[in-house]
Amino acid sequence: MAAKILTGNQTAALAAKLCRVQVIAAYPITPQSKIPEVLSEYVESGELQAEFVRVESEHSAMGVCISASLVGARTFTATAANGLAYMHEQLHWAAGARVPIVMPVTNRGLGAPWTILNDMQDSIAQRDTGWMQFYCLNNQEILDQVILGYKVAERLLVPVMVCFDGFRLSHTMMPVDVPDQEAVDAYLPPFRPAYELDPERPVNINPVVMTDPVPGVDGRLWPGYMGIRRRLQETLESALDVIAEEGRAFGERFGRSYEDPLYRYRTEDAEMLFVTMGSLGSEASDACDILREQGVRAGVVGLRVFRPFPVRAVVEALGRVPRLAVVEKAISYGLEGALATEVKAALYGLNGARPIGANFIVGLGGKDVKPVDLCEAARRTLSLASLQEAPAHPIWLSNEI
Repeated sequence: MAAKILTGNQTAALAAKLCRVQVIAAYPITPQSKIPEVLSEYVESGELQAEFVRVESEHSAMGVCISASLVGARTFTATAANGLAYMHEQLHWAAGARVPIVMPVTNRGLGAPWTILNDMQDSIAQRDTGWMQFYCLNNQEILDQVILGYKVAERLLVPVMVCFDGFRLSHTMMPVDVPDQEAVDAYLPPFRPAYELDPERPVNINPVVMTDPVPGVDGRLWPGYMGIRRRLQETLESALDVIAEEGRAFGERFGRSYEDPLYRYRTEDAEMLFVTMGSLGSEASDACDILREQGVRAGVVGLRVFRPFPVRAVVEALGRVPRLAVVEKAISYGLEGALATEVKAALYGLNGARPIGANFIVGLGGKDVKPVDLCEAARRTLSLASLQEAPAHPIWLSNEI
């Protein structure tokens, strides 16, 4: 284990190298462009034995990854914002084809209007494509989640997005503990696909299917379209147990456990909680410390895993706390933030307690979010809770819009 000072983009590229990726589909888009640049240097110098494929678009990048994965390669690409949106069709195809691609998404606001700065609208808008989504608190988690992502993806045959905030993590240097190559090799063996395209053993992969099951030439009954979709859903429903198991094994080997899909800070005696994702957890933790000094028992719950949604963990963490401030950098237009909606659904679905909560939309397009802003969100949440009333609409937390 060696400590290095790295940006988030450098960390993601180094993690891919440690995972011995075999095919890299490269297309630049701010703020992730440095990831393929660093990987190209690894390939050029001979440090990484991989095919580096320069493509003309993000749509093609995902096509390369799908094709390479189907012939048995461990594949990698990265993107952001409108590039991720351009991949949309292929994202569905990758999940339906059950290929274990791992893709860092350096979160950036979507145009129009254009911005190169951070929010989470890009990845949240892709939450229904069948990909798992992991969110990173800091650069250490970027490295760890890429490695863990391959282990989980290749076990379940479901692709993974490793999401982290553009500029706030992608271009910020932080200390990162980097494991030895031998240790990663021991944790993550070479990829062995269950099925692969091979001219010596011809098979059909993802042909047109019928509505109902049909008998195959081998005598087995092959599922129809709805049956295939159900199998993907059932795999994702079981994925949290696999993530916990592999996250625990990761901790035993590297000293940082990801058994818990949640980041928790000072939650034991909390009377109100910030609920958030990504690097906002750091600002929320600072705000929590300030509020504690003022006599407010605040805590933080941050989701490391958003898809599949960790319903039971969320209910256990939030259901006993009377006041919630759900703070997020994205909005599902016409309703509220997607995280707020899913928190409510989790609490309702498992018949958990019903805290009084408010949804705060912050940081869109790189708008700065300071701990003092989050303290204001906490005070407004406490005020609403005293009235036993939840606001009908999300609160846009900004001094200037």
